[in-house]
Amino acid sequence: MRPAASGRTGPNSLTTRRDYLRIVAVVSGGLAVGGLGVAAGGLHRQGDSEGAPAAKRVATVIGAGESVAFRYPGEDDRAIAVRLSDGSLVGYSAVCTHLACAVLWRADQGFEGELHCPCHQGVFDIRTGEVTAGPPPRGLPKVVLVERADGSVWAIGTARSGESLEEGLCRQLLRDYPDTAREIGCPGVPPVGNEQV
Repeated sequence: MRPAASGRTGPNSLTTRRDYLRIVAVVSGGLAVGGLGVAAGGLHRQGDSEGAPAAKRVATVIGAGESVAFRYPGEDDRAIAVRLSDGSLVGYSAVCTHLACAVLWRADQGFEGELHCPCHQGVFDIRTGEVTAGPPPRGLPKVVLVERADGSVWAIGTARSGESLEEGLCRQLLRDYPDTAREIGCPGVPPVGNEQV
């Protein structure tokens, strides 16, 4: 007669081999389904909204060399606005395109600073949002920012990865505000009276 197995996978242990294999199968299945959802584009990505999001005040003022974290276009969408040393204002999604970790601005890196994902050392160009290092597969979606006469900074739209600010804004305005799209010269605006409802 053989002695009973002892240890973690024995018949009297808290976790049997069958339980362990069940756990591994469930976790593997969940990762596979999540990966397929991301690959198929089934999960929301910032900048994917077709309609124009509501304008939102980001800050009363952003000084040179400063950044502001905010939520846009929705309350679950992290974003960042940065005023560069030359006065330029840029805005991006603050969600890494690799595995959705938080993206931070590091003012002390490079000539003008950089957008950095600390999870896997992804780096994005501060002027374009494009990937300059690390594993991210694409650049950051942009947030369209405007500065009003009183110095306040407002987010008024988004642009997808690889899309210019103008393309993103026009894509969003064409659907909900064709008159505004026509006024600013967006391509593809139907003539007056031919708008689709």
